[in-house]
Amino acid sequence: MDNQPLPYSTGQPPATGGAPVPGVLGAAGPPPVPHHHLLQQQQAQLQAFWGYQRQEAERASASDFKNHQLPLARIKMIMKADEDVRMISAEAPVLFAKACELFILELTIRSWLHAEENKRRTLQRNDVAAAMARTDVFDFLVDIVPREEAKEEPGSALGFAAAGPGAVGGGAAPAAGMPYTRRWGSRRR
Repeated sequence: MDNQPLPYSTGQPPATGGAPVPGVLGAAGPPPVPHHHLLQQQQAQLQAFWGYQRQEAERASASDFKNHQLPLARIKMIMKADEDVRMISAEAPVLFAKACELFILELTIRSWLHAEENKRRTLQRNDVAAAMARTDVFDFLVDIVPREEAKEEPGSALGFAAAGPGAVGGGAAPAAGMPYTRRWGSRRR
């Protein structure tokens, strides 16, 4: 899959000297819109993203699967970290790589929408945490994201309570029920 500009909006200012672009979050233009309209715009952006990804998958040729955004050797190493996995077919890491890429892209888009909601142009850790907290499909990550980080900024729609003592993920130890089996920085030889 080639590196073409994406048809869905990323909220970046247009390259046309700052002229407003209709439907693009963060572009110069009309005054702020009500919260429900903002949510509709965000939903439209996510639908456009997934529509584009579906088109790309349908157009993909066999040669497109030879170029990867993520290293297959690392993916295979992570897969082999499970003691029950003995053999891995050549196609499995390729599919995992694409799945990981889509996961990262969607989480990034949702995080960026949160940053824009808070009138920021820099993606922060709390944007990622808020994106995880707002999306049901990311519930499996709730135990590894410190609640302090999931706390929303003042004036935001979610308004999480601040984490108290003993909050999950607040210290250097792994979250409850999520033991570390291996440090990824060190390699087995």
